[in-house]
Amino acid sequence: MNKNLNSTVPTDNEAILGILNNSEVMLKKIYIAYFPMVLQLVINNSGNEDDAKDIYQEAIIVLYNKVRAGNFELSSKLKTFIYSVSRRLWLKRLTQLSRYGGDIQDFQEYLPVEEELVTHQEKDIQFDKMAGALGLLGEPCKTIIEDFYIKNRSMQEICEKFGYTNADNAKTQKYKCLQRLKKLFFEQK
Repeated sequence: MNKNLNSTVPTDNEAILGILNNSEVMLKKIYIAYFPMVLQLVINNSGNEDDAKDIYQEAIIVLYNKVRAGNFELSSKLKTFIYSVSRRLWLKRLTQLSRYGGDIQDFQEYLPVEEELVTHQEKDIQFDKMAGALGLLGEPCKTIIEDFYIKNRSMQEICEKFGYTNADNAKTQKYKCLQRLKKLFFEQK
């Protein structure tokens, strides 16, 4: 696969511009970036990978048509929009299946779309705030926090990397860094 496709998740603006310009590369980037989220949604709610592919394809078509219509305004993150459309499409599919003899009952209570969308948007805001706080944290704290919580490195590895005398000293430093990160996080508006 082309290295460019795997590089990074496109920004919302890049994605929308790519769709406006009929960019196949951008559509592939969008697919790679957001399909796992839709796959998880469908599999967790009585579906399989083929169902997820169908739903995702339909959601991307909805997005494509809205953007190409020329009056598309994104009121949330693109990820949230795709998730919401996919949820609605999957709920509709489950409802149809229950009408035609499936044993699927009222999935509205299991798939509360509006509540889930609000939760998803709130999480996006929190992730943005955390990324901002992490950016303000400075070194070595930023790397220690990333190594431990994101890269799952052990305290012993962190100790060796930063030259602490033992893992307990590294743990104390990580605790201090975490306190600073929390302070920065909660100070943000």
